Amino acid sequence: MTADVVIAGGGPNGLMLACELALAGVRPIVLERLPERSQAPKANGIVGQVVRLLDQRGLYRRFLGVTEPPRPIPMFLFGALPLDLAGIEGNTMYAMGVKQARLEELFEERARELGVEIRRGRELTAFTQDEEGMTLELDGGEQLRTRYLVGCDGAHSTVRKQAGIGFPGVNSAAVTSRAAHVVLPTATIRMDRAELDLPGVGTMGLYAWHRTERGAYALLPMSSEVLTISSVEWGGDDPGEEVEMTLGELRESLARVVGADIPMAAPPGPGPHLLRRQSGRNTRVADRFRAGRVLLAGDAAHVHAAIGAPGLNLGLQDAANLGWKLAATVRGTAPPGLIDSYERERHLAAERVTMHSKAQLALMSPGPEVTALREVFGELLQDKSARSRISALMSGADVAYPTAANAHPLTGRFVPDLELEPVSLATLMRTGRPLLLDLAGGPLRADTWGDRIDVVTAKCVAPPADALLIRPDGYVAWAGTPDDSLDEAVRTWFG
Repeated sequence: MTADVVIAGGGPNGLMLACELALAGVRPIVLERLPERSQAPKANGIVGQVVRLLDQRGLYRRFLGVTEPPRPIPMFLFGALPLDLAGIEGNTMYAMGVKQARLEELFEERARELGVEIRRGRELTAFTQDEEGMTLELDGGEQLRTRYLVGCDGAHSTVRKQAGIGFPGVNSAAVTSRAAHVVLPTATIRMDRAELDLPGVGTMGLYAWHRTERGAYALLPMSSEVLTISSVEWGGDDPGEEVEMTLGELRESLARVVGADIPMAAPPGPGPHLLRRQSGRNTRVADRFRAGRVLLAGDAAHVHAAIGAPGLNLGLQDAANLGWKLAATVRGTAPPGLIDSYERERHLAAERVTMHSKAQLALMSPGPEVTALREVFGELLQDKSARSRISALMSGADVAYPTAANAHPLTGRFVPDLELEPVSLATLMRTGRPLLLDLAGGPLRADTWGDRIDVVTAKCVAPPADALLIRPDGYVAWAGTPDDSLDEAVRTWFG
């Protein structure tokens, strides 16, 4: 048996890629080394424009059990500085609260509905490439043939290492973060005011990072009693990974950061409860995202600080970008160079995220110089245009893929949230197919481009162009008045 595509890693990015491939008519095999889904506490939600992409696949409302489309959020943070987004025209910051274990469960349900084969408890150990495909070696001695292999197997990616792909970057060794689920016996949590009252300490804000001259901390309610407490410190003694993290260690760290001792205890019940220390901050981007028949996505391709929660926004959009391109390559309908555009586009996006995550970490570090820098930066954020640019940076909306110099301003950018009649843009995008959207009443002949593109005429409240050619990943491939440039764009992207 030869599979068209094998995905190493059954986390959110690998499962999203599997769904995208299946929508495009390719049935991948997902290899996941864990026999059962991990319940370890990880991410608590998704932030950024990928939330709109998930809505375009019919997953946002399904995953959250809601009927309304996503709305931009009015407030966020940049480097523990408040980012007021209320009233920002074109605000692209969206969020959805879902724990990673639940997110993986929901993605797996969707992947199985689409016919994806998921093999749990199977780990890729080695592979070789030849002219016809690849031979994968699995634990236990099993072999598997495939045409393409995608590494979605995390920061320590076996696929990346065995493909000989470099992982350059920096390590901020002086940073130590600690986090745990705790109960604060003497505290009063006021959810209505997003505050916590602590006798002898005072009022502390919830849901946000707070910076002091000695470090940073965050308090995130998990229930009416249990909180996730996180601390970040620069310098000091690193106990090393061989020393097990304890609540006492977190309490001492928080006391140094806050300047007051805060009694805490482990939550009741069996858990699993978060108890984690991370020493150092790796910021790395793979020097290439493809080596022959091997491709990388998600943390296998890039790692960065979690400040601002950009990880899933970046990784899931990797999967959406790669899915339709790889499927077209497998089916033999891809125009020349299509699969190579994946690295060109997503490497650019990864560089943007690693840049702003390092900047945010620097703004949270201790020292009077940083305090002065934060004061200057805070004044700049009083300007609405500055807040708009920062929100676009964090959401990923400022990423513009390379395009022709005379292209429409929307070309290469994620499609705006158009108000369409009689059907919404999100509904039109659910098939995962290319979409030619006629906003001027055409007529555009649907048979001109064969069966590879859906041609739809719709009314738009404020049409940005007469027509838009939208890629399956939500990015605009062409916009303007239909002419020869539209035919050229169709050939460039869809053959």
